[in-house]
Amino acid sequence: MATLKLGTRGSKLALTQAGLVRDALAQSVPALAAPDAIEIVVIKTTGDAIQDRPLSEAGGKGLFVKEIEEAMLARRIDIAVHSMKDMPTAQPAGLTIAAFLAREDARDVLIAGDVKRIADLAQGAVVGTSALRRRAQLLHRRPDLKIVNLRGNVDTRLRKREAGEVEATLLALAGLKRLGLNVGAPVPEDEMLPAVGQGAICIECRADDAQTRSWLAAIDHGPTATCVKAEHAMLSVLDGSCRTPIAGHAVLTDGVIHLRGLIAKPDGSQLIATERRGDMADAEALGRDAGQELLRRGGPGFLST
Repeated sequence: MATLKLGTRGSKLALTQAGLVRDALAQSVPALAAPDAIEIVVIKTTGDAIQDRPLSEAGGKGLFVKEIEEAMLARRIDIAVHSMKDMPTAQPAGLTIAAFLAREDARDVLIAGDVKRIADLAQGAVVGTSALRRRAQLLHRRPDLKIVNLRGNVDTRLRKREAGEVEATLLALAGLKRLGLNVGAPVPEDEMLPAVGQGAICIECRADDAQTRSWLAAIDHGPTATCVKAEHAMLSVLDGSCRTPIAGHAVLTDGVIHLRGLIAKPDGSQLIATERRGDMADAEALGRDAGQELLRRGGPGFLST
């Protein structure tokens, strides 16, 4: 019988990320070193089932984690592996995010054949994305583009572009790298600020499970946790969900955290950006302060329209 049951979505990327966590635990925790010590349990989520419309129309954030968290609270699994960008700003009572793996490159990638820059896309080019964040930033720079909904896993979206359904799409570089795919061109952050938590893998468990929490502490990457803490503090102030175009990314260098954040109108007509630098110990306070500035500058109703 497995010592630890690990819950995950069933996509190729989710299973790859679960494998990274399993391997990290096996290498760092003697009690989990045996080949059968960790069992990977696949759980289908609402987000996986919905493919015909943007998630923003189906309830927003949490759709990729709800069923997995329910399985953990019911003790069918012990830990859950998530892409941090899918996580709501707060966990259900009884659950906690206990660890992060080291973050991968957080940038987006433009996949458009020989075209390597957003500026070089053809006039009126059809771009497929279901992310309001990407849509808003694209339209802010290129209001001529035609943005259409494009859902599905990485392979599905790449296949749809190859088939000519869209001329271009954007994907997270982190996922492509973890899948061993070298496609497209990374987009600079001053053109496409990443989603909060993008590139980070988090591990969630029951808050009262002291044994599991001690195991997870052995693989926790502190710098990633600090950066995500700043980003999520900003997001929490903004009450962000998939319904609102919000972006944020923090980096940590020599104890100094640099956070960039923005909010935008879905049609790209308005975009408000800010940034903060400060001591890593103040990560949450910096994030909250950035969020409050964005709220103030946006004014009443900016994020609800």
